Amino acid sequence: MGGLALALILLGARLESMAPLRTQLSVVAAPFYWLADVPSRLSAQFSGVFSSRSDLLEENRALRAESLILNAKLQKYIELSTENVRLRELMNSAERVKDTVVVAEVVGVASDPNRHMLVVDKGSRDNAFVGQPVIDAKGLLGQIVDVGVYHSRVLLITDSAHAIPVRISRNGLRAVAEGSGRIDELSVAHVAATTDIQVGDLLVSSGLGDRFPSGYPVGEVTRVAIDPGKPFAEINARPLAELDRSRNVLLVFSDKIAVE
Repeated sequence: MGGLALALILLGARLESMAPLRTQLSVVAAPFYWLADVPSRLSAQFSGVFSSRSDLLEENRALRAESLILNAKLQKYIELSTENVRLRELMNSAERVKDTVVVAEVVGVASDPNRHMLVVDKGSRDNAFVGQPVIDAKGLLGQIVDVGVYHSRVLLITDSAHAIPVRISRNGLRAVAEGSGRIDELSVAHVAATTDIQVGDLLVSSGLGDRFPSGYPVGEVTRVAIDPGKPFAEINARPLAELDRSRNVLLVFSDKIAVE
C-alpha cells in the first residue's frame, strides 16, 4: 500500500512538470480540432438555412392565400356598401311615393337583345298584376306584362313596343314617350314643331289612360330638332330610371289601377 502511494506521488510530480508541454500541444492541436469540427458545424448551419428558407416559403404562401381571401372579402364589402346605398335611395323614393309599393328584386333579363324586359321575383302570390307600374329610385322603369305565381315580366319604357303618355313638367304640355329600342333613349312623338319644348325639360307621367299614376319622372329631353318641311319636331329624351343597372325596383299599387 505504501509503495502504491509513493508511485502516485512521483507520477503527479512528473505530470506537473509536463504541464507546459501539454499546453503547447493543445495550442498546436487546436486548428486540427477546429478543422475536424467544420463539417458538423457547416451541416448545422446549412440545415438551419434550408429550414429557415422552407419556413419562409410556407409562410409566404400562407400570406398570399390570406391576402387573396381578404381582397375577395373587401370586394364583397364594397359591393354590399354600394347595394346599401342603392337600397337607401330606393327607400327614400318609396317614402316620396303616395301609392303603396312593394320592393322586388330583378332576377333575370330578356335573352332577346331586341326586347327590353326584366324578370322580377314577385308574382300573383304577391298580388302583382298585368299593367302594374314599376319604378326605381330615379324614375319610371316600365310595367308588368306577364304574371306568374312567383315571378313577373316587366316591359321597360325603352322597348320599341312601349308608349306612355307624358307631360312637360315646366308647362304642362302633353305628349307621348315611345320606346326607341335603345336602352338609353326615348322618342317623343307627335309634337308640333311650334310646341314649347326645350332640351333639359323634365317629362313626367300624365296619368292619361289610367295605366300609370300621374307625376312619376320618366325622362329628360336631350334633343329637339325642327325641320321646316315637317309638321312635327324630332325629340329625344334620356330615361331617368336606371334601366340597365337597377337590381331592386318598386311595384306600385294604386287602388284605382288595381281595381281596373
